[in-house]
Amino acid sequence: MTNFPAAVVLDWPDCRNARDLGGLPTTDGGVTREGVLYRADGLFRLTPPGIAAVRAAGITRIVDLRWPWECERHPNPFAGDPIYMHVPLLEDELSYDPPHDSYGPMLDHNGDRIARAFCALATAPPGGTLIHCHGGRDRTGGLTALALAVAGVTPAAICADYDRSPEAVPGAMARTLNHVDVLYGGPVPYLRQIGVPSNAIEAVHRRLR
Repeated sequence: MTNFPAAVVLDWPDCRNARDLGGLPTTDGGVTREGVLYRADGLFRLTPPGIAAVRAAGITRIVDLRWPWECERHPNPFAGDPIYMHVPLLEDELSYDPPHDSYGPMLDHNGDRIARAFCALATAPPGGTLIHCHGGRDRTGGLTALALAVAGVTPAAICADYDRSPEAVPGAMARTLNHVDVLYGGPVPYLRQIGVPSNAIEAVHRRLR
């Protein structure tokens, strides 16, 4: 079993899948910074103490990856706040059949939207950035994996973090990373191919390191 520090699970009542992605090991022997990138499930679940906990964390940007209809059905408690950005990650109607064991097709078919979401991370004000969708596993997992890879986090640590999400599919993130390596030459070439500028990639690297 690989032994390395795990991201810190956060007590944000009643979120079920919230954690700080600081402390993850990188390929050059470093670790990611704490308090700069968070992931979570649907913030509509937050109780008033949970909302207060999010504000106390010093978060300056919330990136909501859900579809518009999800936001209408389950409003984000921060909608209308200057820190909130709604950046849907997926096509309104999927043009592919998503497999259950890889997010490779999600990356293949949603490049423009993924580029916008990644740039939302890159341009965030100083402080913490929070990424979330509904369950905090699939869409959030794909985007955070790209950000962590850009920061140099080891593939094993990226996969282990994904595996901490409820109902994570064993091996799905490893297959996704392999898909990106084989088809695009790695996460950075993938991001460049979908239109993310080099300065945005470097900004995310600096933020997490």
